[in-house]
Amino acid sequence: MKAVTTTVPKYLFSAIMIIFGLFHFIGASQMAAAVPIPGGLFWVYFTGVAFIAAGVSFIIKRYDYLAGLLLSAMLLIFILTLKIPMMVNAADEATMQHTMFDILKDLCIICGALMLANSAKERA
Repeated sequence: MKAVTTTVPKYLFSAIMIIFGLFHFIGASQMAAAVPIPGGLFWVYFTGVAFIAAGVSFIIKRYDYLAGLLLSAMLLIFILTLKIPMMVNAADEATMQHTMFDILKDLCIICGALMLANSAKERA
């Protein structure tokens, strides 16, 4: 039963992070337009690599504590610098709700990443 409650969610979470990373390569030009700092395309690719690296790290159990912390920090930066300003400046209710959904999704990912980091720390 432990595999179902710990191992399966870890691999599913990791696979989703890898998929998020791949999406950053597939839709890079569209995502780059939303980056508020110079070098938008670079940052989209960098973020894609970060998602993939975190997912792989969780799977192979190497640097997974650090990966959980860095993934959480990256998403918190996104929430504070991208998502909250987007929500505050939303032109309509639908855009505001969609952005709030993105914020909540990112917070859930942060929680999952921190739980995996904590699990890795306990294992060490």
